[in-house]
Amino acid sequence: MKVKIVNKSTHPLPEYETSGSAGMDLRANLKKSVKLKPLERALIPTGLFIELPKKCEAQIRPRSGLALKKGITVLNTPGTIDSDYRGEVGVILVNLSNEDFIVKNGERIAQMVIAKHKRAKWIDVELLEESERGKGGFGSTGK
Repeated sequence: MKVKIVNKSTHPLPEYETSGSAGMDLRANLKKSVKLKPLERALIPTGLFIELPKKCEAQIRPRSGLALKKGITVLNTPGTIDSDYRGEVGVILVNLSNEDFIVKNGERIAQMVIAKHKRAKWIDVELLEESERGKGGFGSTGK
């Protein structure tokens, strides 16, 4: 799939790090570092603008290493970029650790996965078909 991109950052384009990677790392594009105190959040710019094909979305997800080692994650996970959005790709980072975290220019802060999606058409009905699970949810299976 080909995706148009405008790179106004000072960094190379995102790329897949391995042949099996589903996501591409996004980098912070900052004039000066951003300090995230514990439980603080901030919108971090990437300097990237994309034009996705119709019926596609870009999902913004945390980087597992940053989450595990530093407690930094993406607040609205996964964040969705719609195919008709033309603004700058931004990442809402949150610091869930007990220590300050400094986001530096060029730091890999999140990953982006591009996926196809389908649109739903609602069918208004009075009853739903029964299933083995039924209304059970939120731990109802006891596992």
